[in-house]
Parts: sequence; structure tokens; C-alpha cells
Amino acid sequence: MGMEGKRIFYYVLIGIIAGLGSILFHSMCQIGFHFLLDQMAGYRPPRPAGESHLLALTDTPFRRWVLLFLPALGGIISGWLVYTFAPEAEGHGTDAAIDSYHNKQGFIRGRIPFIKTIASALTITSGGSGGREGPIAQIGAGFGSYLATRLK
Repeated sequence: MGMEGKRIFYYVLIGIIAGLGSILFHSMCQIGFHFLLDQMAGYRPPRPAGESHLLALTDTPFRRWVLLFLPALGGIISGWLVYTFAPEAEGHGTDAAIDSYHNKQGFIRGRIPFIKTIASALTITSGGSGGREGPIAQIGAGFGSYLATRLK
């Protein structure tokens, strides 16, 4: 296999690994929504069109008071995880991925995708404000950087 074929293989491999990381993150969000919001609070947020539930909805009655504490608890645990183990995993995700490309020669520490996956899934599924796109970008970039570091 020539140099061009090797590069294409690596590009495909990184895409597959980033896609699997994205699927893992999405699944963690689905499971978190089920246990934290549905079972604990009885709250079932609307899903985007075409997106189905991974787990069946429960009959838990709506507990408004749980929604007062759940986002704060999720934010505290998520913040502790990030600031203890991977401070560069804080924030949007897309900004960090772009910054690592422009200022750090594409290097992202190997623990970043794992910490970002757990912390972002916990924040989102506990009712915290945020979306899935930014974390998925940083998770994919982190796995790509990790693979590139190992294959050098």
C-alpha cells in the first residue's frame, strides 16, 4: 500500500473511531435522560424529529422539586470531573478542537475524549444547558489526536 493508500486508511479509521465515540456519547445521553429526567423527575423532554427513545418511557409522576436540584448536582459533578482530570475539556468543545489544531499542532491529551464524554453527557442529561454538537466535535478530535499520536 502506497503512502496515499495509507493516509486514506488512517482517515477512514479516524472517522470510524470518531463515529463510534459519537454513538457512545449519544447512547450515554439517552440512558442518562431515561434514569435522571424520566425516572427521577418524571420529566420527558421532547425529542428532535425522527429521534426515538432508546429505553421505554416510565410512568413516573412529574416531580417538579427534583428539577430544582438535578441540574445543579449534575453541574457540580461534571465540573469536578473536568477541573480535576482534564481542565482543557471545559467549554463548548468546538473551540477547543479548533484551538488545538491552530495552536497545539493538533495534540489533544488522550483522556480528554473520555472525560468530555462523561461530563457532557452528565450535564445534558441532568437538565443542564448545552447541546451535543460541541462535545461530539471535541470527542472526535480527541480520538483522532490520540490515534495520530499512537501511530507516529
